[in-house]
Amino acid sequence: QDIIVRYQRMKGKNVLWQPGTDHAGIATQMVVERNLLSEKNISRRELGRESFVNEIWRWKEKSGGTITEQLRRLGASCDWSRERFTMDDGLSDAVIKVFVELYNDGLIYKDKRLVNWDPKLKTAISDLEVDQRETKGSLWYIKYPLQNNSDKFITIAPTRPETMFGDTAIAVHPDDKRYKNMIGKKVLIPIVNREIPIIEDEYADPEQGSGAVKITPAHDFNDFEVGKRNDLEMISIFDSDGNLNENTPNGWKGIERFEARKRLIDKLKNENFLVKVEDHTHVVPYGDRSYEVIEPYLTDQWYVDAKKLSVSAIKHVEEGKTRFIPSNWSKTYYEWMNNIQPWCISRQLWWGHRIPAWYTNEGEIIVASSEDEAREIAIRKYNTEAIFQDEDVLDTWFSSALWPFSTLGWPDETPEFEKFYPTSTLVTGFDIIFFWVARMMMMGLYFTNKVPFSEVYVHALVRDEKGQKMSKSKGNVIDPLILMDEFGADALRMTLCSMAAQGRDIKLSKQRVEGYRNFITKIWNAVKLCEMNECLYVDFEIKNTQNIFNLWILNELEICRKKTEQSIKDYKFNEAANALYKFTWSIFCDWYLEITKIIYSSNDKIIINETKQITSLVLSKILVMLHPIMPFFTEHVWDQATNILEKGSQRISRSQWPQKLDFE
Repeated sequence: QDIIVRYQRMKGKNVLWQPGTDHAGIATQMVVERNLLSEKNISRRELGRESFVNEIWRWKEKSGGTITEQLRRLGASCDWSRERFTMDDGLSDAVIKVFVELYNDGLIYKDKRLVNWDPKLKTAISDLEVDQRETKGSLWYIKYPLQNNSDKFITIAPTRPETMFGDTAIAVHPDDKRYKNMIGKKVLIPIVNREIPIIEDEYADPEQGSGAVKITPAHDFNDFEVGKRNDLEMISIFDSDGNLNENTPNGWKGIERFEARKRLIDKLKNENFLVKVEDHTHVVPYGDRSYEVIEPYLTDQWYVDAKKLSVSAIKHVEEGKTRFIPSNWSKTYYEWMNNIQPWCISRQLWWGHRIPAWYTNEGEIIVASSEDEAREIAIRKYNTEAIFQDEDVLDTWFSSALWPFSTLGWPDETPEFEKFYPTSTLVTGFDIIFFWVARMMMMGLYFTNKVPFSEVYVHALVRDEKGQKMSKSKGNVIDPLILMDEFGADALRMTLCSMAAQGRDIKLSKQRVEGYRNFITKIWNAVKLCEMNECLYVDFEIKNTQNIFNLWILNELEICRKKTEQSIKDYKFNEAANALYKFTWSIFCDWYLEITKIIYSSNDKIIINETKQITSLVLSKILVMLHPIMPFFTEHVWDQATNILEKGSQRISRSQWPQKLDFE
């Protein structure tokens, strides 16, 4: 991002890099809750909502600037005077306006659907916050006897047998000849002794397990869809803690879900319902912050009709009004957008934008911009003043989706909004194309009728030197702050830039960063050599260059300039870095500066003076082109080596990007 904005400024553009952070609802609440328990031995429930939220604001004032401080240390040249936070007053006003308008337009609604439920955090979470882990488990083959004929049965092989308390059907594939005669008949759920039908549905895979699958619509996302297609009852058997509830047989209520599994297997075995057990590797969802197994949970939540909002967002990418770089990431975007589901936007938290919905005691919903407005509506429509606000807050991504325009002052027509919206470039990781990029597209188009950005550059992920994802548990985390302390920010920046090839992740190691610190040392030695040779720069008519080696280095400089410029334009930052590295180290330092030693030892004063001028000119252009990648070192040299540089500006950051030199 910083390379892009520094380069564009040097090209004469008026550039705004809008800095800020979101409020990270779940993560922040977890940290503050943990601190309260460890430091004061008090829970948020004991503290109360208002006091707890105040605690979070205090924590933010103390620790919330960590991310932006790291960005500053890396040299990010944002407009820090415009730093925003998603819970700022202005941004919060925009969130309320958007919610109310979408609700009034029929695009926000309340519904009972399955969500990813975290029993530890006691909130719905997004798919992004679910870590799908391959886990060694079992298939338990269980007999479901046919009604009125206990000698015949159908065998089911679930991975989560405890959910059988919520079964409402057995599904078989319409083409599975083994079960053709059973379709329409009923079976009894073992232990429960409740009858359920055998239905046909293409969801059942004849090659998987026994070919027959139990359908538990309230506890499995696929089963939920099968349940809707076949109008099945939805029986929820867990409470918000992940314990069995009142919809289970006598004696089972309150038992923790995995303990219930053990007891149920023992009971099925003792009562001769368990046929066999097979080892089975399958994917289990975990909360990425709580590390708890996630439970599909049927609950009332607020939703956005993302399907309707996606139509325009898909069309504008198809028409090229927003393009992805590399272009293959558009396939990821289309795949998700074309199969988009209702977006669950409510979270059972206290930290975040509280949903602007109020209820009467009779359950009527009133959505309004404020409590006073809601009360006026309640009096006018329902003849009551007694209303209470929804306890939930909005998903953090809801407010982040408004970032491109809410940070510029929208809904007011501010000069910044007028000048910088739509924005030009978004730089982001592939893992949030669905959760941020797509949602900014949908919201931007709906509320401004313009795409929020024309280009989306999807950068690589930084991994360890073996290509593994960094993880505290693996012990392979490389702390950028430590690398900067040891080798400097510029060496780290140059390392990352030189390895940022499109479509390939970065394998970072300490040795690579050390190598680019040596590159900086090489340039510094070149600067000292130029000072020693008194390469003073004065106005020089470059067309008069005579010496073949001086003409050669100018030609090589032009090749480097064109390659660097085009590479930055194409977001091929590794090619830009490598072109500059090769030209600076190999061509300028190792060859040209060595050749100048021979020239300086001659008696040709005209060529000696010309060489000093060209040396100063080329070194200056090198520093200017390196500046977007290595801002600290280049600014320092620009400030210190005043006499030997061709300088059009007091600060290198305000220098003009090199133009083609007319020396032929």
